[in-house]
Amino acid sequence: MPDVILPVLDEREALPWVLGRMPEGYRPIVVDNGSTDGSGEIAAGLGAQVVREERRGFGAACFAGLEAATAEVVCFMDCDGSLDPRELPRVADPVAGGQIDLMMGARRPTARGAWPLHARVANRVLALELARRSHVRVRDIGPMRAARRLDLIDLGVKDRRFGWPLEMVLLAARAGWRVAEVEVGYRPREGRSKVTGTVRGTTRAVKDMAAVLR
Repeated sequence: MPDVILPVLDEREALPWVLGRMPEGYRPIVVDNGSTDGSGEIAAGLGAQVVREERRGFGAACFAGLEAATAEVVCFMDCDGSLDPRELPRVADPVAGGQIDLMMGARRPTARGAWPLHARVANRVLALELARRSHVRVRDIGPMRAARRLDLIDLGVKDRRFGWPLEMVLLAARAGWRVAEVEVGYRPREGRSKVTGTVRGTTRAVKDMAAVLR
């Protein structure tokens, strides 16, 4: 069964809900990326494997989780309560079954305010640019995805900031991977968003992804 890599920075409010809805057999690996609210201790108390990654950055946390994982298939998802772990099998099963190499979860807002307009516009622009540069046409450069662990390591994603998700797809396209997406629900997150909930956070993520495109 898959390992689920959960980058975490101060997510104590969301952790019980996220870890409590993990599908049977899916092993959560919480990567604590410098939390000051006790997120790591809470996750460990809830039965998750906890990895500490002192170097700040979304990609750094994802890569630390990838190194710690042991399952053949790995999943990635945000741990802020915006994504429901119960939808992970829809993303992971086609990879485990050999039909898809990289499956992405295309976010579908389930409530008002779940996905602010500025974040949706920025994401759409990046998806269009991705399509222009590769054969991959997706609606969302989303944070829920699945792939085979060893293949991902061999892919050699270098970015350790918010460019990590986009670089993964670009390199997968270059390598001839079969990339697809499936809709997943997107809820309002628990607590204040560090990226999509603020213009500043979205701008930072877009700058990192633009650097990857360059």
